[in-house]
Amino acid sequence: MKVIPVPVLTDNYAYLVVDEASGSAVVVDPSQHLQVLSELQQRALTLEQIWLTHHHWDHVGGVGPLCDALGPVPIYASAHDLGERRIPGQTHGLQEGEPHAFQGREVRVLEIPGHTLGAIAYAIDGELFSGDTLFVAGCGRVFEGTMAMMQQSLEKLRQLPPETRVWCGHEYTLQNLRYALTVEPDSEAVRAALAQAERVRSEGRPTVPSTIGDELLINPFLRFDAPGVARGRGEVETFTALREGKDRF
Repeated sequence: MKVIPVPVLTDNYAYLVVDEASGSAVVVDPSQHLQVLSELQQRALTLEQIWLTHHHWDHVGGVGPLCDALGPVPIYASAHDLGERRIPGQTHGLQEGEPHAFQGREVRVLEIPGHTLGAIAYAIDGELFSGDTLFVAGCGRVFEGTMAMMQQSLEKLRQLPPETRVWCGHEYTLQNLRYALTVEPDSEAVRAALAQAERVRSEGRPTVPSTIGDELLINPFLRFDAPGVARGRGEVETFTALREGKDRF
């Protein structure tokens, strides 16, 4: 299986998840359709499923045009979003623990509310598509849930195997790492990650993927119980302070 990042809009990523043996593909969060169609055509891929992490327009905007161009494709998002009819054309609502598969591979669905109430992540073959909940060195804003809800969602994600590769919804890495340095100014891991990210971006390349193991070293939002980050506060209190600090950064 192969993952192909597709840059869209200003700083979003859609992803093609490709079964190379069959030439079948899934697209994750296609906010625009032309770039996705171009990749599918150039690689002679057949789009079998659409996976959406949440309902925001910059993640679902290309779904309708894709289906117009290719014909009906099953559209998966959370059961919450299906019930609220937040995503036009959504055909399937997923819940955590519900069986799902792509080309015989198990797809684990994780409910991770906080950014939105219907936010979900998809994990398949060691790859995690985290939408706007977990970024490289950061996390999404808490729009619909509570700080406690978002902290618990990140707690769930950080329990994944450390080698799990993280494919997130936006290219926010440089700003996230600059904020992380204000939280842990003595962190050599953060300094090294920032230098690498600056080099990668200067070459026009994406900073994705990261890994859960890397995030546990550099992402303050996964380090809410590290003594130097928590400073004697509880986990939710620490996360709240971190998120509010990033909102002002």
